[in-house]
Amino acid sequence: MKILVIGSGGREHALAWKIAQSPRVDKVVVAPGNGGICRRFDCADVGTDDREGLVSLAAGGLAAGGGFDLVVVGPEGPLVQGLADALAEKGIRVFGPSRGAAEIEGSKRFAKEFMARHGIPTAAFDAAASPEAARKIVRRLGLPIVVKADGLAAGKGVVVAGTLAEADAAIEAMMVEKVFGKAADCLVIEECLRGREASFMAVSDGSSILPLETAQDHKRVGDGDTGPNTGGMGAFSPAPGIGRALFEEVQETVLRKAVAGLRKEGRPFRGVLYAGLMLTADGPKVLEFNARFGDPETQPVLMRLESDLVDLMEAAVDGTLARAEAVWKRDPAVCVVAAAKGYPARPETGQTIEGLDEAARWPQTVVFHAGTRLAEGGRIVTNGGRVLGVTSLGKDLAEARQRAYGAMDKIRYDGMHYRRDIGLLSQGEAK
Repeated sequence: MKILVIGSGGREHALAWKIAQSPRVDKVVVAPGNGGICRRFDCADVGTDDREGLVSLAAGGLAAGGGFDLVVVGPEGPLVQGLADALAEKGIRVFGPSRGAAEIEGSKRFAKEFMARHGIPTAAFDAAASPEAARKIVRRLGLPIVVKADGLAAGKGVVVAGTLAEADAAIEAMMVEKVFGKAADCLVIEECLRGREASFMAVSDGSSILPLETAQDHKRVGDGDTGPNTGGMGAFSPAPGIGRALFEEVQETVLRKAVAGLRKEGRPFRGVLYAGLMLTADGPKVLEFNARFGDPETQPVLMRLESDLVDLMEAAVDGTLARAEAVWKRDPAVCVVAAAKGYPARPETGQTIEGLDEAARWPQTVVFHAGTRLAEGGRIVTNGGRVLGVTSLGKDLAEARQRAYGAMDKIRYDGMHYRRDIGLLSQGEAK
């Protein structure tokens, strides 16, 4: 098989790495890829926002003997813009939901109203199309409060406000200063949930789901869950405290309900559905849905997957997921993200990264690249806010952490920073 992976982040590096392990796959191409991906795989210089270019590539492109047998779309942007639809119209097999199904991530307002229609547990909310309306909702729902941009904002369009001044400042920044552009033309204002966070992902063929192992993400930039939200500073799998009963409850009350609701509304979901949850005293409640693999959760989850990922993806595309199963390593995995100087506000790029080969020699460890590129002389330099995801397996969480941080200590670049507590905290911030 010849498989094309769309994207350039750590998630796409992990997907390509796992897909290449399938004995059925003889070629993997990534578009556009990054510095680390292009060291291992062929990369096509086609951006994720170039829909026509990606469809053309998928139909013929770099694959010897014609087009690709399967296209795997990693990031949310192309899915929300309808890349899967465009590929399907050309008869190209694609793992990733349609534009209609991906709206569950593309619009937070749609997602919240969808959950209300289908009885999926979530925080109380209201939506606002003007700053005045948003401020009124804040005062009606009370503090603390969560202010969210309706559209895609690269994981940064969320503010947890403990005071009216903080809430008003968030509304001003999003709706008046337009820090997230059109993504904040509408805001979702919702009650602040308290508890532990957990990430659940499931493969879906539009009717059935196949749950993946759980993970826990760390969103705040600093140790102890301090500082601003980011796209994710690390994750570990499995999430702590998830017994069989709670695992099954989430499948029934959240993921299966969501897939059934989307099918009922004429938006069958084929791909990976991600539910970010708060485990509250009143039970699990949905913070957000994503229409793709999470990042960085994908890195530790795929490190633990023993089954052939391509088999699972094809079952989703073919509608045969009810007959599929996944086998997992018992060993936990930890992913620690190294970020660029200035991240998340104004990440600096172009710094030479050293020590990558030393880090890669650590046992049961893979250094997944995210914001990197190849420069002259074969150097790898920083090219984004989240630069690397050092991911390790261990016989227990302590060993996985020891390996990940041991490998991270070998890596050096100007302004490098990362959290030292990934895998230690049972994350309990309010959201």
